Amino acid sequence: MRIVIGSDHAGFPLKATVVDHIRKSGHAVEDVGSHDDQPVDFPDIAKLVTGSVADGRADRGLLVCGTGVGASIAANKVRGIRAAVCHDIHSAHQCVEHDDVNVMCIGAQIVGPWLALDLIDAYLAAEFSTDEDFRRRVEKLHQMDNER
Repeated sequence: MRIVIGSDHAGFPLKATVVDHIRKSGHAVEDVGSHDDQPVDFPDIAKLVTGSVADGRADRGLLVCGTGVGASIAANKVRGIRAAVCHDIHSAHQCVEHDDVNVMCIGAQIVGPWLALDLIDAYLAAEFSTDEDFRRRVEKLHQMDNER
């Protein structure tokens, strides 16, 4: 799978661990920044991650910021992106299985490295359900995108 990852300065320390883990799991990783711990605005990083997912260069995206909340808000502004903050294993896989989430956001100040890696494993292993109810609901999300 092709994964694009980005972080702001709050997520930067965790990102190196995450990138290494994803690569060791056999996935290709595009790191769009930030590349140091200097302050950066999370919407700028979210735009880079979501652009790569929206245009098909990446299969899924990951955003790491302080809480994951700001990154999620920014990511969800982009048509075709379904981003979710995930700080527990159940949400990390169910967001893909039920809602076809394509960008997971995690808070580096909320979860430690060991939990972050478990979250990412659950997220990347999950597949969108073939259940008609979930498909119908996600189609309604696509329709909402087109109403903007």
